[in-house]
Amino acid sequence: MEHGRTVLTEAVRKVQLLKIDGYCATDAMGYSEYIKFKWIVDGHEWEVRLYPNYESNFDRLVAVNLILLGEPQRKKLKVNLSCRLVDTSHRLDPSAEKSSSHVFPSRDGCTVTLTRRYDIPSGYLVNDSLTVQCTITVLKELPDIVVPANTEAPPPLPPSDLERHFGELWQGQRGADVTFELESGERFLAHKIILAARSPVFMAEFFGGMNERSSQSVRIEDMDADVFKVMLHFIYTDRAPELDEKPEMAMAMAQHLLAAADRYGLDRLKLICEGKLAGGISIDTVATTLALAEQNKCSLLKAKCVDFIARSPETLDAVLATEGYNHLVASCPLVLTELLRAAHGRRN
Repeated sequence: MEHGRTVLTEAVRKVQLLKIDGYCATDAMGYSEYIKFKWIVDGHEWEVRLYPNYESNFDRLVAVNLILLGEPQRKKLKVNLSCRLVDTSHRLDPSAEKSSSHVFPSRDGCTVTLTRRYDIPSGYLVNDSLTVQCTITVLKELPDIVVPANTEAPPPLPPSDLERHFGELWQGQRGADVTFELESGERFLAHKIILAARSPVFMAEFFGGMNERSSQSVRIEDMDADVFKVMLHFIYTDRAPELDEKPEMAMAMAQHLLAAADRYGLDRLKLICEGKLAGGISIDTVATTLALAEQNKCSLLKAKCVDFIARSPETLDAVLATEGYNHLVASCPLVLTELLRAAHGRRN
């Protein structure tokens, strides 16, 4: 029997947040001055040096340097250092990750330059504190492993049944720990931990500092029971089959569900509703859809509506005569300026 020879590797990785309080005061530090931290990774002692005023080509940069303390345990120690800025208040996404790979021993170490000191977006400076996420990855080579050649194809994997299991969990209501009460009087049982995992709004309500944290009953205002039920079904199964019903019913549900998705931070559901509404734009619906897009910050759907209305003087006149346009004027008067500017641009 033939054998294939494969050399495998494994990585030892450590991630840590480096927080610098009083960041403005580091402006007085010299080019060669740094703030240091010591880590143990893969049995080696490392010194991470953060330079607030690193000099390169007469510019001042924020940089991180990695130094190996002591002797390496093997001849060639392959290491990667990656860094990025993070917002501990979670309003901003982490910055683009920058990295550098190096083979130790090395006198100069491994250096990553993050950004120019004066180009740091203000959102990453929270209460005059700057936080840098650093990741050290050490590559370990393993002994050669002889793997027998497998001439038989592996059996196909069965389809995922995660959706079915979570759907049954919701339908069966076993273990439910919260009851939602709608204005219509209907009630729905659910599981706080699953809702929190899917929605940042539910996460804040149930596991933040809000009153609902310990409450077993939550009152839902300004939402139809049918819409709330569809939203719960999507949270558990990632599907909303009601959007595939007859066009008129599906469009009406998409309108209500879009507002619900925006209210609870369900971005995937919001995009699905946007796509459904964008595919059903007509003279009769475009003004109402434009108002909905403006109210729920759907920039792509809004742009498509504006483009549809402004495509010809005849279309514009027809939309102006609809009841939906009167609703648009009353609810979103500021969007009319964009609409008229787009129509004027088409004529020119």
